[in-house]
Amino acid sequence: MKIEIKNCNNINNWIICIEKNKLNIKFGINWTGKSTTAKSIQYKIEKEQDLEKLLPFSLKKENSSNLKPEVIFDEELKSVSIFNEEYVKTFLFKQDELVNNSFEVFIKSPTYTEIEKNIETQLETIKKVFSNNQHLDKIILDFENLSKSFKTTQSWLSDASAISKGVWSGFYNIPENLKEYKPFIQNKEKCVSWLDWQIKGSDFINGHDNCPYCVSPTDKAKKEKIKSISDNYDKNVIKNFVEIIKVLENLWDYFSPTAKSQLEKITKKTEWLISEEKDYIVAIKNQIDNFLQRLKNLKSISFYNLKDDANIETKIQDLIIKVDELFDKLKSEKTEEIVKVFNDSLEKTLEKITDLKKEIWKQKSEIKRLITEHERNINQFLKNAGYKYKVLIKWEVNDYKIKLQHIDYDSEISGWEQYLSFWEKNAFALVLFMFEALSKKSDLIILDDPISSFDKNKKYAILQMLFREDNSFKWKTVLMLTHDIEPIIDSVKVLSKKFKNETIAHFIESKNWILSEKSIKKDDIITFWQICDKIIKDEKINIISKLIYLRRKFEILDDKGDEYQILSDLFHKRTKEEANKDRTEREKGLTDENFEKSFKNWEEELNKIIDNFNYEQLLKIVLDKSELVKIYNELESGYEKLQIFRIINWEFVKNDNFSDVMKKFINETYHIENDFIHQLNPREYNLIPEFIVKECDDYINNLIITKNE
Repeated sequence: MKIEIKNCNNINNWIICIEKNKLNIKFGINWTGKSTTAKSIQYKIEKEQDLEKLLPFSLKKENSSNLKPEVIFDEELKSVSIFNEEYVKTFLFKQDELVNNSFEVFIKSPTYTEIEKNIETQLETIKKVFSNNQHLDKIILDFENLSKSFKTTQSWLSDASAISKGVWSGFYNIPENLKEYKPFIQNKEKCVSWLDWQIKGSDFINGHDNCPYCVSPTDKAKKEKIKSISDNYDKNVIKNFVEIIKVLENLWDYFSPTAKSQLEKITKKTEWLISEEKDYIVAIKNQIDNFLQRLKNLKSISFYNLKDDANIETKIQDLIIKVDELFDKLKSEKTEEIVKVFNDSLEKTLEKITDLKKEIWKQKSEIKRLITEHERNINQFLKNAGYKYKVLIKWEVNDYKIKLQHIDYDSEISGWEQYLSFWEKNAFALVLFMFEALSKKSDLIILDDPISSFDKNKKYAILQMLFREDNSFKWKTVLMLTHDIEPIIDSVKVLSKKFKNETIAHFIESKNWILSEKSIKKDDIITFWQICDKIIKDEKINIISKLIYLRRKFEILDDKGDEYQILSDLFHKRTKEEANKDRTEREKGLTDENFEKSFKNWEEELNKIIDNFNYEQLLKIVLDKSELVKIYNELESGYEKLQIFRIINWEFVKNDNFSDVMKKFINETYHIENDFIHQLNPREYNLIPEFIVKECDDYINNLIITKNE
């Protein structure tokens, strides 16, 4: 698989080679565009128009060729999961669980899904009653609204309920002086609009002799009558009461004849309800609520409703609706017609109860297996990495959630910020991301510098968890972008047998923001003294570069004897007389004759290592700035350029043209051979940032070299 990235932030061009079903490590120093790479691939797959956000600043300033950010796949990629800082902020460490969607991540396995499908098939007869049944949905909604209007306080009907206020609203009990308005007040379709019109108009009656509605002359009595409408009627109370009446009319066929008759009498009363009438409404409300609950239980029946019942058969039998025994106020042909359909579906389900019980048992076993496996794997990782925490996955508030505990404390932890360090959160984040990415089955998994901030034991614990366990990224297509060479050393060199042929590593080099890849094989990762030996024996390499590596070899082996001292004198540009003086000051009793004899022996020893070693001739080279500049310009290795640069400008630390930070980079930071026992050959892998080399290049190019120098 190849992915080409063009004109995205600091990447002008990069063709990324990715092998499927393997860990592809792309190792590069900082500033090579690793985070841009992850973001550009994500935008291309998820929201291609967002690529415009990655337009380089240089093209924002001037873009006559109308170049645009581009990402080109040589084959289709439909999904990607990316681990980066944004993922940690967005998806992890929520108030009541470690990761969003714990169920999807940890429980919903292919086996779980298959069993769930079987259970749904077993319950299909019941669920079919509700599927696309708009009439039934309307009945349920009407019963719910009616129940709400029968608001109760403990076991009493509240005077604040819509039914109580509606009876006394005057809808049927119209005052004598307003009888002429009866056709308008009792019009269920238009009474609310009419009242609204009347009440608003009455606000304009004061200060005017004419009627605000018909503009005809109006006497005082007429004004009082108009005003009394707003005094006697509350538009909202009437509105709610009218809705109750409409709902009752929709549901009359579902009430028993007695209940229907009683409700008609109650809603048409012209005075407050008496206690017996209130009790009757409470009894109807209770039956409605119980009936609704039965319907909802049937509609939502699933594995989760049944999983905790010891006797599933009894649970389903209890769902059978017995109208005669429990719902006498709803006993009607219509109700029994609906109930019969439900009860028949339950009876058919009971006929196959053995199969249903078997599938539920299998699902419970699968969930237990998944929880045990995930808890064991995560907790083993936490133990291996030295973290004093453990996780547990539990059922809580209709969902599975992953919780955190400290090993010295039994209760769950919330408020992660006050307990988990930055490193602990990152370690948790990586492992949780792995499980989420596995659950999504993404085509490509990208890890943006995932483990560089960890110490060595935690790095390996994370690598083991991510790529060696059975339930891990092993055999998945993974792109790891990192400036940390240790994952390559572990997976390609030291533990190559464990990782077998599952890791593909490349070094990323940037020149003028055009990125290229160079393969890293097992034999490319060697000790620095092996690198030194290889370079010293290479006849094509200039002698000054060889001496640089030889001196470094002596330093690494802590062999700072006489041969090392000669090389130090050479690079400090000391004549033999100056070297003699320096030795004499440090070694009392050393005569000129002894120094000359010893110096000759030291030269001979160095000549055994490097052919044609002659101090006087080599000193002429290091004193000749033009010759050193020529060597500098011929070099490809940034590491060697820096060493030659230091010889050319031995006292560059005193040069005000360089910042203190740049001086430290050149003088100390990129002594890369001291970082690891194993590493890459700096002649073959350019490990020095381009901007550091460019700074040195600029200085060298500006040198004014004269014959006298």
